[in-house]
Amino acid sequence: MKKPVFLKQNMMIKVVYALVPVLLTAIYYFGWRIALVVAISTFFAVLTEWIMSSYRNGKISQAVYVTAILYGLSLPPTVPLWIAAVGAVVAIFFAKEVFGGFGKNIFNPAIVGRAFVYVSFPRELTSGFVPVFRGFPGGFGHWDFASLKETPEYLKVAGLKLTGAITAATPMWSRRDYGYVTELRQLFLGNIGGVFQFDGNPLTLAAGSAGEICALVIMLAGIYLMVTKTAKWQLTVSTLVGAAVFNLLLRNIFGIQAVPPVLFTLLSGGFLFAAVFMVTDPISAPKLPLSQWLYGLTIGALIVFFRYKAIFAGGVGFAVLMGNMLAPSFDLWIKRWQTGKKGA
Repeated sequence: MKKPVFLKQNMMIKVVYALVPVLLTAIYYFGWRIALVVAISTFFAVLTEWIMSSYRNGKISQAVYVTAILYGLSLPPTVPLWIAAVGAVVAIFFAKEVFGGFGKNIFNPAIVGRAFVYVSFPRELTSGFVPVFRGFPGGFGHWDFASLKETPEYLKVAGLKLTGAITAATPMWSRRDYGYVTELRQLFLGNIGGVFQFDGNPLTLAAGSAGEICALVIMLAGIYLMVTKTAKWQLTVSTLVGAAVFNLLLRNIFGIQAVPPVLFTLLSGGFLFAAVFMVTDPISAPKLPLSQWLYGLTIGALIVFFRYKAIFAGGVGFAVLMGNMLAPSFDLWIKRWQTGKKGA
């Protein structure tokens, strides 16, 4: 097996830079275990690409770091480490290397890995959500929240009191299943946690996946990517517009109250995380400007639809994967339409 040779990709390194504040925020809110999850994801992703690239005499793309970090941050904070490793291998091998390596893959590898473990290990992927640490030093002073569950029933963590509340629900689950609406301020800043009542029983309000909970940090990362021209702003903006318009259509025009208000939709779950880091993947996204708008609008609308109709409260990953499938067709249709207009 040959010594690995890395393909330098300045654009991908800038994405890593944008992800560093997201990772640090995740550690602050959930503890140092998040760093280990991302490290394991990175190790197995790079190892898989190294082995495969050695056989095809290719180079290891620096995009593998982006895939690994995105995948690791998309997981619940308490995800078993072996699941993180399995998903990283699947992301690189089945979503990237089987297509021929970097630049030839159809689907976003990070989302493929996340979707695989999501449907393969639903118990671990839907029951591993916890509240966040608060105050100073937050998660920087703890390994993880789960390690504190062995303490007495009355638990106090950085000012957050949990009194016998054993069932944990993320903001989307809590709204859909229990009618509890998380404050927009918590969704914006990421300090999600607390206890709410349902039929007289205390339930824990838990945050989401490690990298998706602080809208403010994700927005700042998105601005950096757009200012440095690392990501196409059309892709992010069109996703936001698609979700907002379809959300308003269902809730305000058709009167479907099961669909949450627009701001809740945009700030909750992995929506912003995907709009900034996943939808903007230059390989799986369309290449033509008009196609990019159609692509983003479609993904945004699908996210709202899946959240409304699917069994799972989320739907971001599957919406992006469907967008990935349509991306080549969008480019083809737009080319034919433009060619027809010129020939007319």
